[in-house]
This record gives sequence, structure tokens and C-alpha cells, in this order.
Amino acid sequence: MRGYFGIGVEGISKPMNFGNLARSAHGFGAKFIFTVAPAKHIGSPKSDTAKSQDHVPWYSYPDVDTMQMPDDCTLIGVELTPDAVNLPSFRHPTRAAYVLGPEGGSLSPEMIKRCEYTVKIPMSFCINVAMAGVVVMYDRMHSMGRFAERPIGTGGPVEEKQPHVHGKRLYSGGSRLP
Repeated sequence: MRGYFGIGVEGISKPMNFGNLARSAHGFGAKFIFTVAPAKHIGSPKSDTAKSQDHVPWYSYPDVDTMQMPDDCTLIGVELTPDAVNLPSFRHPTRAAYVLGPEGGSLSPEMIKRCEYTVKIPMSFCINVAMAGVVVMYDRMHSMGRFAERPIGTGGPVEEKQPHVHGKRLYSGGSRLP
């Protein structure tokens, strides 16, 4: 998959939730993980059994104003608001960072203002912050990855997705098209 992504949480208060998110982010290939204004010190949560902190950079910012993202990285808020784009209809940027709100709360107005886009998981109520992060990362992987097309009927693909070939197509004789 081309590009990169990072994922973080504003105002998180439960280290176990952050540990679950960090472990999942590591598994999905996140290039960085971050917190903004955490309600308490996160440390090394027991739920992060993959010890993602040893493999993926973790950044902690005291507030929205000090938060830094890589150049040309699009910040995307994940929030259940009426004007947010439904996640299944959203085209993920190549370079992105996703930020989720705290348990029992929402992203701050300052954070929403920093985000270029806001997306929502089309549900009737909020879910656990770590679970919401997994849904977003899965959607990114599914929409940007090179997977075989789903079949019309039930079951898995009939043919595997062909690997991308760089350069011009080859004739059967091995010469390249002009």
C-alpha cells in the first residue's frame, strides 16, 4: 500500500483503550501514534501486548496548539457529527493522520478546526475509541490496498488480484509496447 498513516486520540483517559488502539495501529501498519491532551499519563498499557511503543513512534502533545504533523499530512477527525462524511464514502488521502475523541466525549472545537476533513462511522451511537480506530484503519486498508475484487455471489474471490506492473505492457514475445 502506498503512502502512510498515523492515528491518535485527543483527551484519552483510559490507558487500556489507548493500548488496544496502539496494538491495532501497529498491526495495520501505522507509521506513528499520538495523544493530544491525555487526561492521564498513558505509559505502557498492559493491553498493548505487541509492545507497539518499541516498533512505532508514539508522540504526546499537551494541547492542540503544540500538535505537529508531518509536512503534507492530512489531519482527519473521526467524530459522529451531522456534517461529517460517512466513512464508506470517503476517499482516504495517501498521507493521513486520524484523530479520535475521548471516551464519553467529542473532539474539541480547536481540534475540529485543525482537521481538513471529519469522517463518521455510520452508526446511531458512538462506539469504543479503540474499536472506532480499528474500523477507520480497516476501511483505509480495504479501500487503498490491492485486494482481489469481491465476487458477485457468496464467498471469496475466484481470481487473485494481479500484482501491479511498473512500465509499459509487454507483448507475449517479451518486447515492450512503444
